[in-house]
Formats: sequence, C-alpha cells, structure tokens
Amino acid sequence: MTEPPIPLADHPLGPLVRSLAAAVRSAGGRAFLVGGAVRDHLLGLPAEDADLEVYGLTPAALEELAGRFGRVHLVGRRFAVLHLAAPQGQVELSLPRTESKTGPGHKGFAVAADPDLPPREACRRRDFTVNAMLLDPLDGELLDFWGGRADLERGLLRHVSPAFTEDPLRALRAARFVARFGWRVAPETIALCRSLDLSELPVERIELEWRQILLRGRRPGAGLLALEDVGALRFFPELAALRGVPQDPVWHPEGDVLRHTALCLDAAARIRPWMEDPWVEMLGVLCHDLGKAVTTRFERGRWRSPNHDAGAEPAVRALLGRLSRRPSLFDRVWPLVREHLRPTQLYHARERVSDGAIRRLATRVDLPALVRVAWSDGAGRGEADFPGRPEDWVPGRWLLERASALGVEEDRPRPLLRGRDLIELGLEPGPEIGRWIARAFELQLDGEITDREEALAWARRRLAGRG
Repeated sequence: MTEPPIPLADHPLGPLVRSLAAAVRSAGGRAFLVGGAVRDHLLGLPAEDADLEVYGLTPAALEELAGRFGRVHLVGRRFAVLHLAAPQGQVELSLPRTESKTGPGHKGFAVAADPDLPPREACRRRDFTVNAMLLDPLDGELLDFWGGRADLERGLLRHVSPAFTEDPLRALRAARFVARFGWRVAPETIALCRSLDLSELPVERIELEWRQILLRGRRPGAGLLALEDVGALRFFPELAALRGVPQDPVWHPEGDVLRHTALCLDAAARIRPWMEDPWVEMLGVLCHDLGKAVTTRFERGRWRSPNHDAGAEPAVRALLGRLSRRPSLFDRVWPLVREHLRPTQLYHARERVSDGAIRRLATRVDLPALVRVAWSDGAGRGEADFPGRPEDWVPGRWLLERASALGVEEDRPRPLLRGRDLIELGLEPGPEIGRWIARAFELQLDGEITDREEALAWARRRLAGRG
C-alpha cells in the first residue's frame, strides 16, 4: 500500500492540524490523527475531516491551547471533547478516555477522560482495526497496535476487542463500510454483530447510519446484504421479509426480491449525483418492492405480484418509521413507490395515453424522480445491456418528453381556479367551494380549461346556470 508522504497535505486543514500538534508537543503532550482521517490517508483518499486525540495534557490545558487557534465549543467537559472552529475549518480534539458499560441502552456507559492512558489501551475501545490507528501529523509515525493496516490491505473489517459489543450501532457501521469500500466482514466479527440488539438504539442514530449506507456507499446494495449477514436485518422486518420471495425468472433472472432490491440500490448509486433529493429517491428504491412480500403468489404457471405497488403502503410506512422520526418523509417517498411501475405501463399503452393521464400523474409524483426510481428498478434486473443512464431509457424519455410538452415535467399542475375567485363571484363559503375547485381542476387536467380566464369563465357560466 502506497501512502501519501504528508497527512492532509492537500487539505485546507493540514497547516492547522500540524500547528495544533506542534503546540501540543511544546506543551509536553502529543497529538495524533485518529479514525477516518488515518484510514483514508493510508487508502490515498482525500480526507474529509480531522480528529485529533491528545495525550499528556489536562482537559483545562487542552481547552486553553485550542483557544489560541479559534473558537472552542466544549462538547463534553467530563470526558474532554471539544470542537475548534478556526478560519481554516473545524477540528475535533479529544483526550483518550475509558468507557465501561453500566447499563442497557446506548447511554449506559461510564466515560472518563484519562490523559495518561497508554495509546494501545485508548485504541482498544474503537470499533474496527482499520479505525484504530494513530498517526502523528508532525513526523508521520503510525501507531498500529491491532493490525489495522494489514486489514486495510486485505479489505477486511475486524473488530478490535470484545468491547465492540458495547455499542449495537456497530452492526450498522459494518454494513456502512461494506457499502462504501466493498470490504468483507471477518467471521468472528459477524458472530459478535449477530449478538447485538439494535432495538435499544434511538432512531436518530439509526437514520444517520442508513444515510451513510444509501448516500455515500458506492454499493449500497452490498450494504443491504451485509445487514443480513451481520444479523441486523431482523430489526427491519419489512426488508427481511423480502428474502426468499420468488420472482418470475423471465423478468427477474437475478433471484429473489431482496437480491433484486440490492441490485437496484447499486444501480441507483450510479445516478445519485443527478438526484434532486438523494435521500428520498434512494429510499424510494429501497422500498419500491416491499409490497411483494405480501402479494406474491404462483398462478397460471408463473410467480406474480399483483398490486404490489399499491399494496406496499403499510410496509413502507412501518419501515420509514424505523429509519426516521420525520412524518413528512413518508409523504415524499410513498408516491415514488406507489407509482414506480407507471413509466413502463404508460409507455406500453402510449397510443392510448391521454394528456390528462400525464397531467394527473404529475399531480401525484415528481416525474424526473419517478423516472430515476423506475430506471433503477429496471437496472436491478441483472440486465447487462440496460441503458447506462435514465435519459437513455426509452419509457422514461418518452414520459418526460410528453410531460415537457405539457409543461408539467418539472412543475406539478396547480388549480387555476381558487376559492377566493368563487367567493368574489358570489358563491357562499363552505364545502361546495372545494367541490367546484375539484371539478374545474379535472377539466383543467383534461385540457378543457387551459388558463385562468377560461377557469373564471367556466365558473361564471356555472353560476349563471344555477340562477
């Protein structure tokens, strides 16, 4: 493995980190880069952040020293973690600390800072060996007590110590690194992961890990399958239910629905830079076939999943509730799941599809996002010749061209007639106004009302007819 000669050499934080390390050394301590910064440095990847672990200084001395470089925010006085905001960027500084399990849950720990803790012992509390290395930013010395560098070269995720089991989130972190780097998980680490109980974790921590899997993973589908390997998928039963659900091999030669979903996620990751809201769209891909777990049956000589799109609603709602506390997330993801078959269906019936059908679809779902989810569904069927980009996919291109010609590709149709218009025309406030607006909107979607003046004229004629 070839390593860059200077840590953070091309990073704006590099000079700040080295200045901090020099100041710590002058004060009688020693500062090391830790965690992802070291791992990515050894992989030759650009560093995304810089965390320093400082040995040999008291919490007060560290806080005073950091204050010379910028504004300091103390995250935890008891265990001495602070954020430094400097002109060059932000750095997290911490003292080595001990952690011991005192009770159930992610908060059941006793944490204490110990500036004199030997580095080997400080690294013992970290999750994986590849994240348990220390690197001196001044002289480049690497402290690797647990074989992390060798595991990097082998692409192996291996836990550092039995303390790994103290935080159940580490099972999700294993899947995250599989998704991002394509590593394999050591059998002994898989065994420990399978003993972890994710139910004690808060939803917010679970959401952060799923975001890492879906938004940063080069192969989020591999991350999904890794969740099954490490025993974590059982805490997401809507996904676990997809394992073993058969599909028609003519249309789905790739295998069962879980395998298909994983391939769809990997395909979606290739077009993630073009997604308007990657979190919502990747969740749409993750959830698009959840309904097959309850609708699949063998009939007329083949496996079928009738109405698996509309039938997925309970499973989608339940899964998203496990991944996020934001109720609005369902309202944004569900339309993509409910309509994911529509681009292909409409294309095959294109000679009979009216403009009104296109407009109505645009009121229910964001069309470009829908095409991306539907394309990912197709690309997840293991078809080597499937178009490399959604714009090359004929059904999707046809749908967006039709929508563009109608002016609804990017903007959903909105009712031209408003409640206050009807009140000004003399209609009494009440439920009837809503019915008038709905009727006018139907005519608008069918192309019989094309602008605001026609909507007002329609209302005037209708009111006159009532007289």
